[in-house]
Amino acid sequence: MTRRLFAVTAAAGIARAADSQQVPESIRRLQPMTGGIQPITEAEREARREKARRLMRENHIDAVVSEGGSSMYYFAGTRGTNGASVSLLVLPQRGEPTLVTPTGASTAGLVLAQALRGLGAGTGRIAIEERTRFFIVDRLRRELPRAELVSADPVTAGCRMIKSPAEIALLQRANEITIAAYKAAFTAMREGMTQVDFSANIDAAYRALGVRGGAMAIFGKYTAYPHGSAQPQRLQEGDMVLVDDGCEVEGYQSDITRTTVFGKPSARQRQVWDLERKAQDAAFRAARPGATCESVDAAARQVITGFGFGPDYKLPGLPHRTGHGIGLDGHEWTYLVRGNKTRLEPGMCFSDEPTVAIPGEFGVRLEDCMYITEDGARLFTKQSPSIDQPFG
Repeated sequence: MTRRLFAVTAAAGIARAADSQQVPESIRRLQPMTGGIQPITEAEREARREKARRLMRENHIDAVVSEGGSSMYYFAGTRGTNGASVSLLVLPQRGEPTLVTPTGASTAGLVLAQALRGLGAGTGRIAIEERTRFFIVDRLRRELPRAELVSADPVTAGCRMIKSPAEIALLQRANEITIAAYKAAFTAMREGMTQVDFSANIDAAYRALGVRGGAMAIFGKYTAYPHGSAQPQRLQEGDMVLVDDGCEVEGYQSDITRTTVFGKPSARQRQVWDLERKAQDAAFRAARPGATCESVDAAARQVITGFGFGPDYKLPGLPHRTGHGIGLDGHEWTYLVRGNKTRLEPGMCFSDEPTVAIPGEFGVRLEDCMYITEDGARLFTKQSPSIDQPFG
């Protein structure tokens, strides 16, 4: 889901809470946390464009094309549109970026081709950002038969994977707000509430805190589904409770998961929760400059398979990657997963979220986001100390 920062008062946020329940006191007490936020400056965006030009030269690319969305916002400060209307950004290796806004989607490829010819790139090597829709690229290919169309990843990912201090600060605030929203919602847990009730409380908390966000809430045996379940669920004593998602601050995303038990945890629940925390710790320790992305995944997976789960990606165990890049998109380059030999560099940001999923029983996921420094990884949020204490 796409989220945008917007200013609201606590009272206004509460007024939009779900009609199905009264807003809990823990949420009514919240106040906006948006004061002092520093947006990305135009000077920083120009530095980004200059880095993109350098990467284009290194990769023999004459221009980069991106449709409305995160990459356009990263380089130009506007998201444009990508529905019935189309907005396209052309970032040439030489010269200033050009925003292309055709009168209709059917003419987008044609107008784009005209813009590229005008910039002297009509017969060159044109890189296409990964989210640009096929019908635009197909028309561009027909209009510019002598041009070579290639992936823009060396430029877009090459820029966006490494976060600046200003980006780190925005990610930090988004994570802090998410923890505040979760704390308020967890305090309001009650027997019989549905997963929709829980999610509505988190939504109301985000609004009261001054941002837009959301969360997936899962109870009981459904916590074994990494992406949740639409099956109706009502909270009962002894249920595992898993909440996952985040909010947006100036476009920058948080992504946090907390897992606890409603009531007293069983010995089995505590044992598996502790295993998950050890796996999360192992990934965090392995996330150092120069380490490969797959080695971070392997460190977490070794803890889980060493316990007897798995092996590999089999269930019960860890069925997905240990983490993903995060920034202007909740999931972006690059991924902490087997086969990814990309080496970690300072400024990269990831989720750290190995999961232990036991179908038919329950699942545990602990997720905190981290950024890489010269000395190793740093977490944006304090980890959960124990199954009884979801917040540090």
